[in-house]
Amino acid sequence: MKKIKSIEQLERFRKEILKTRETKKQCIIIFGGTCGRSRGSEDILDAVRAEIKNQGLEERVEVRGPGCVGFCEVEPVVVLKPQEIYYPRVKTDDIPRIVAETLVEGKILDELLFSDPVSGKRCVSGDEIPFYQKQQRNLLSHHGEIEPTSIDDYIAIGGYSALVKVLSSISPVEIIDIIKKSGLRGRGGGGFPTGIKWESCRKAEGDIKYVLCNADEGDPGAYMDRSLLEGNPHSILEGMIIGAYAIGAHEGYIYVRQEYPLACEHFILALDQARDYGLLGKNILGSRFNFDVQVNRGGGAFVCGESTALMASIEGKPGEPRAKHVHTVEKGLWERPSCLNNVETWANVPLIINRGWSWYSQIGTEKSKGTKIFSLVGKVQNTGLVEVPMGITLREVIYDIGGGIRDGKKFKAVQTGGPSGGVIPEKLLHLPVDFESLTEAGSMMGSGGMIVMDEDNCMVDIAKYFINFLKDESCGKCTPCREGLVQMHAVLEDITEGKGKEEDIEFLEDLAWTISNGSLCQLGATASNPVLSTLKYFKKEYEAHIKDRRCPAGVCKALIRYWIDEKECTGCGVCFKQCPEDAIAGKLKKPHKIDESKCIKCGICYDVCKFDAVVLE
Repeated sequence: MKKIKSIEQLERFRKEILKTRETKKQCIIIFGGTCGRSRGSEDILDAVRAEIKNQGLEERVEVRGPGCVGFCEVEPVVVLKPQEIYYPRVKTDDIPRIVAETLVEGKILDELLFSDPVSGKRCVSGDEIPFYQKQQRNLLSHHGEIEPTSIDDYIAIGGYSALVKVLSSISPVEIIDIIKKSGLRGRGGGGFPTGIKWESCRKAEGDIKYVLCNADEGDPGAYMDRSLLEGNPHSILEGMIIGAYAIGAHEGYIYVRQEYPLACEHFILALDQARDYGLLGKNILGSRFNFDVQVNRGGGAFVCGESTALMASIEGKPGEPRAKHVHTVEKGLWERPSCLNNVETWANVPLIINRGWSWYSQIGTEKSKGTKIFSLVGKVQNTGLVEVPMGITLREVIYDIGGGIRDGKKFKAVQTGGPSGGVIPEKLLHLPVDFESLTEAGSMMGSGGMIVMDEDNCMVDIAKYFINFLKDESCGKCTPCREGLVQMHAVLEDITEGKGKEEDIEFLEDLAWTISNGSLCQLGATASNPVLSTLKYFKKEYEAHIKDRRCPAGVCKALIRYWIDEKECTGCGVCFKQCPEDAIAGKLKKPHKIDESKCIKCGICYDVCKFDAVVLE
């Protein structure tokens, strides 16, 4: 492919691609994001290609392997078009039947269809599955249509048409005005208005400016950015090029988490393809606008998700934040004006340019516009990536999309906003998901993690887990964060081990506010949210640990004990055989007993007893 040297040439090329794709071929799609690959989608893809070849169907059937379809719980997923038949949890042994009976004969294999765990209904197409019905998939809409490694696929669906529009008919100032009017806010956690940030960077003094993409997604359980980079890397790149044109930048950087090899691979390939096509580099589409992007891989430091720490890392310095009295839009990377947005923010830009700011601003709430991608994980039936309009309630996300809590358990809380977010209890399930509402509840939007917890989760243990994570990830530059989190974790550890004191609760609250108000960056400023929110909504659980020396959820080993109810025990011997420490004794068909001096509280006896004779308290 020769370089595309003009806007007109790109449009001609787009039409040529579409002509070659005007076919009545059947299509079989095997989704191949990281989640799918971890469950064998590459083997499924190989099996499909082999079976298509064996049956001589190469001329009739197209095989495609796009990125993640979002419903990670049921991967590997196979979809057949144009019938729109959706087969979840496919095994390689299923492929011969799918090809022979569904592709060739048109027969729907009922036993392979998705069965809704709530209603029991079998769903033929993805549109019928409750997981997708309340979503508004704008950014994820093309993940089932394009090969992420093919720039031609992206161009065929209208890719780079937003770039054409701005280079041909929209001035940089007008672009910024469009983004401002759309109401787009940063999706990396802070929620700062994107258009205002761009405007400030454009007005900042300096001939050299930078555009940066933050793909250092380090929140436990979060993988929204990874999925976008894996499934549609050109959408992020197109957004960055438009942003660079708007603020007057000619150099860009993307900072990608080291643990995302497939995302790195796909984005690097996208850069190479865009350069080959003349969409990146010098004199883009004959417009005399120059812009290129370099890839920097993070070193695994969570704090490098913070803007100034990220920029320091790109410069080759330790990833430590700096004080915020100087804004990065004025003095950022190498002390030059720099515009940093995250993956999801950049991906929104081409949509807004193509569909208009008015379209975008009608989605969401008054102050939180557009859609947001969340990774819905934890104790919920349907886990995966969900893209929903801002303002949807937590109940709708967890119950209507997520299918409710697993194994008939009771919902207890949902943690949003990553490790620095807070937990939200059942009484607030009506809460709309937007920047303001989550913050008022003691949590935050963050980058989009949503971890669902049930009655078996201990809130003190949850707080301890996240504080331990943040303690280890603190860069150590400022004392409140470095020392405060160590002390906070020590107190929480004492409480979970039965060493807590009544004054610990007041001490934790005082320490939390000290850390929040005295820390240098947002890692420290928000680090106390897990403690403050669990104290706010689950204080009785802390008191039970401290005053009664018990863990109501049965999680904290030091505060639980197992014993056998002799009236219920049949003497079957199952617990005796399964105990790893020989802590259970008793004769066959006679009540057994647990030697507490030997018991390590692993809970195996409790799990294997069929007669509810083993009691946890």
